[in-house]
Amino acid sequence: MPAVMVVALSAGLLTATAPTAHAAAGATLPFTSVEAESATTTGSKIGPDHTQGTLASEASGRQAVRITSGQRVEFTVPSAANAVNLAYSVPDGQSGTLDVYVNGTRISRTLPVTSKYSYVDTGWIPGAKTHHFYDNARLLLGQNVQAGDKVAFQSTGTQVTVDVADFEQVAAAAAQPAGSVSVVSKGADPSGSGDSTQAFRDAIASAQGGVVWIPPGDYRLTSSLSGVQNVTLQGAGGWHSVVHTSRFIDQSSSSGGVHIKNFAVIGEVTERVDSNPDNFVNGSLGPNSSVSGMWLQHLKVGLWLMGNNDNLVVENNRFLDMTADGLNLNGNARGVRVRNNFLRNQGDDALAMWSLYAPDTNSSFENNTISQPNLANGIAIYGGTDIAVKNNLISDTNALGSGIAISNQKFLDPFHPLSGTITVDGNTLVRTGAMNPNWNHPMGALRVDSYDSAINAQINITNTTITDSPYSAFEFVSGGGQGYPVRNVTVDGATVRNTGTVVVQAEAQGAATFRNVTATNVGAAGIYNCPYPASSGTFTLTDGGGNSGWSSTWSDCSTWPQPGQGNPDPDPTRNLAKGRPATASGSQDVYTPGKAVDGDANTYWESANNAFPQSWTVDLGSTEAVRRLVLKLPPSSAWGARTQTITVLGSTNGSAFSTVVGSAGYRFDPATGNTATVTLPADTSLRYLRLSVSANTGWPAGQFSEVEAYRTS
Repeated sequence: MPAVMVVALSAGLLTATAPTAHAAAGATLPFTSVEAESATTTGSKIGPDHTQGTLASEASGRQAVRITSGQRVEFTVPSAANAVNLAYSVPDGQSGTLDVYVNGTRISRTLPVTSKYSYVDTGWIPGAKTHHFYDNARLLLGQNVQAGDKVAFQSTGTQVTVDVADFEQVAAAAAQPAGSVSVVSKGADPSGSGDSTQAFRDAIASAQGGVVWIPPGDYRLTSSLSGVQNVTLQGAGGWHSVVHTSRFIDQSSSSGGVHIKNFAVIGEVTERVDSNPDNFVNGSLGPNSSVSGMWLQHLKVGLWLMGNNDNLVVENNRFLDMTADGLNLNGNARGVRVRNNFLRNQGDDALAMWSLYAPDTNSSFENNTISQPNLANGIAIYGGTDIAVKNNLISDTNALGSGIAISNQKFLDPFHPLSGTITVDGNTLVRTGAMNPNWNHPMGALRVDSYDSAINAQINITNTTITDSPYSAFEFVSGGGQGYPVRNVTVDGATVRNTGTVVVQAEAQGAATFRNVTATNVGAAGIYNCPYPASSGTFTLTDGGGNSGWSSTWSDCSTWPQPGQGNPDPDPTRNLAKGRPATASGSQDVYTPGKAVDGDANTYWESANNAFPQSWTVDLGSTEAVRRLVLKLPPSSAWGARTQTITVLGSTNGSAFSTVVGSAGYRFDPATGNTATVTLPADTSLRYLRLSVSANTGWPAGQFSEVEAYRTS
């Protein structure tokens, strides 16, 4: 029986709801999710964290539970179930199993866990780090459990980080439809040992105008299918009929009438190679087609759709663990409806429309639940005409992404910018928005971006709920840095709770009207209005009435508001320098100043060689009572011990610097962690911290992998 997906906030569970008198956001799903951090455990909780490249930042709810050998996580079952899907992570290069207990008794089945499909690197994408840490594994329990029963997972030796469990009552396998052509009758091997590719092709050829039946079993395909048209491909259910292939359908055109439903396609994609068609569907299904009830996992992309897909319906599917997009309408989509799908752990935009070659027109993403896209947006609309994004529930975006992006970023030509009316209605965004390492400032939960050209379409954003955004709620930006305007935007009816910095982050010229937007617990100020470039023009906010809780304006366009800056600091022991803008008198190759504040001790800044003295400076964002510095070099033993001669300087305005700690030698030795601590005088107060390096016994340049600044001594 369907159950509404529950989404964890800080602790416990919250059922997502939309503003009063509006339909609930998200998909109606056949499972109920329970967060590991709300379960009972003998392990240790990690998070919350929003830092790119950490396990906690990619977790649902930004928290998870880590267990080692003999430790367990025990979930209370929320409703009747006979199956479970577990989102988890294990260290890179490791695999193992989890023992499974029901009400204290270990069952005979174990749950395999592996890093095989995790730890993806996309070095060609600016700002990307190793990501995609989590994976999903499913198990039929072999018995029924009821609400209140206990299901536990125990490590048998491998360290496992447990994120969330989906409990489901899986129906029995469906029966073969009358008159259908079974792939087994054409020689398919349901044991998965033999190659069933030709049997699938023969069944499709025999069933034109009818149904190809995929009975319960595991089927291995070694190459993709093409020429698929005027046929239904149907299985006994996503838990019963499983096709193992990384390329299911690959075709540039089809006369259409293709209906794919009720089975699983599980691939073997372990890296993202954009030139490979490692997709469930690559190309076209043709007009008046549909995809429903599918379980899609371990592929590069679920559906990469090009050509004629007019009136396609994609509904009631699960997309798990793609290394790139869940679904991308890659131009020329007309009348496409993507609705009531669940997407978790996508490696790029979970759902995207990209109007390349021809505009996507009159198409929509509606009532989808999206969790943890780990290298882009939950939903992205890149150009197109008369597009709708309605009643979606999106949570926990990570690097380089917002919950929803409405954008004129083209990537390639010929591109068709936004036009007509773009409707963004009834969406709920939870913990969305992220720091953009390329911009060195954050992206909002909902972003309107004139990246490559002015936005002249009518953008209507209505009935929106934004909760716990780590940074801003609404962002208006020209992300390409050219200052193109964002025009014709209306925001009507929004509830903003616990936004980390500001409600409106305006960085482009243009205008927007706000009505009935209420905000509570705003972190820094109501509005940041600082268009870039500074000479590009102004952004006009028109108060249409009914707004409350966000009237203040951030006054200093030379600084970025920090999460919670307007309230008492939630973490007085935090590293004040982490993620802050850094500059230097010089740098060598890729060893840029920002590497010393990126939170990664293995990356580093290196100054120009043989040119002492050299200086490195960080802007802490506001004047701080700094009492201690921790200076680091990479911990690897390959970095031999050395002494750097350093002077510490400070400034409150960035121009007049004074000496805080005079020139002294600081020893860095990998045997003791390659760190040095500098204690600052008790009356130190500075915003700009500068380190001047005049000598280095290990290399003819200044070098720091991390510079950490703390209020505590």
